[in-house]
Amino acid sequence: MSEDSEIIIERNGGQGAYLLPLPGEQPARLTFVERGPGHIAIDYSFVPPAWRGRGVALRLIRRAVDDARAQDFRITPLCAYVAAVFRRHPEWSEVLAR
Repeated sequence: MSEDSEIIIERNGGQGAYLLPLPGEQPARLTFVERGPGHIAIDYSFVPPAWRGRGVALRLIRRAVDDARAQDFRITPLCAYVAAVFRRHPEWSEVLAR
């Protein structure tokens, strides 16, 4: 079982979220908006304070990157934190929207 198996993807029309349930807390989340065929913008990230600094947000971002590779879509990171993580991972550049 992969560590991504706990991550849930919810969609509602052109919006969605990657959710990671956490014991005793609300889920960590990355929210996104579809910007057209093959393109999403990640606009928000949240990890409950007790879980920050444990790589939780990175797990969600990696899942979005893996999905982009597998499903051939591109990502625009509008959330400042997500954009910073993308800058630290140049190996993800092929999924960045230009």
